Amino acid sequence: MKEFLNGYSFSNEIRMLRSVFKGTILLVEGDSDARVYKRFVEKPNCEVKPGHSKINVLDALKLLESAKIEGILAIVDADYWRIEGKEIASGNLFLTDSHDLETMILNHPEILEKIISEYGSDNRVERLPGKIVDMILTSALPIGVLRWIATNSMNDLKLILRDLLFEKFITLTTLKINLKKLVEEVLAISKIDDPEIVESLVKKVKTILKENHDPWQICSGHDLSNLLMIGFVHVFGNKTAKTLTVESMEKTVRLSYGLEHFRTTHLYASIQKWEISHQGYIVWKQ
Repeated sequence: MKEFLNGYSFSNEIRMLRSVFKGTILLVEGDSDARVYKRFVEKPNCEVKPGHSKINVLDALKLLESAKIEGILAIVDADYWRIEGKEIASGNLFLTDSHDLETMILNHPEILEKIISEYGSDNRVERLPGKIVDMILTSALPIGVLRWIATNSMNDLKLILRDLLFEKFITLTTLKINLKKLVEEVLAISKIDDPEIVESLVKKVKTILKENHDPWQICSGHDLSNLLMIGFVHVFGNKTAKTLTVESMEKTVRLSYGLEHFRTTHLYASIQKWEISHQGYIVWKQ
């Protein structure tokens, strides 16, 4: 039924919960986000509820604030908001430190080290020309730029970046991206057949790349996990890594993240301040 959920119906769901639950209610985007944040909240004083999309969470929060229902806050992915300079209109709305929850996790150096120790081959990792984190960020960056183009006013083409087949535009032995092939793959998925648009998009991506935005704000966690999985399978992994899938890689990333890592984030500290100004409402484990 989640496909029929919208901000209005989600806000009604939260209203019903509030009628029987007097603690803090934390709204998050998706089920995987909820599973991570549930490990960090103080039970039974805080409930985590997924809205199944960013817009549902934003719309529901606005409706609940209008109704003056207290003790409710929301966490959503930053996506490209910081790069675009978008202001946060609500004191109850918080963003991930980087593009999304997965990038916030992978940006903690201990996490990638733990994952590499599990799935990496010492010999193959030592022979790499650089750090694994730099390899996957460099490759994910043009994909992230295309996703940005597809989600704002630059996108007059209705670009679709779902179900990308990375093998069509990546060199498996180096993880290097062929930008033209990437654009061609996106246009093929989007059912757009025009060589001039290929060249135009390639040029637009290159122009944005020269602006040197923070890659942690541009890159998608899903793309980084996908590239990490491909890297372990084809470039720097051990025998165990051969069975990895994108889904299992993302699960490994999430499960590697503990409260001790989350406590180092700006997001954690910001919500601690919210707790102080909202006496009686507790979010994080003490």
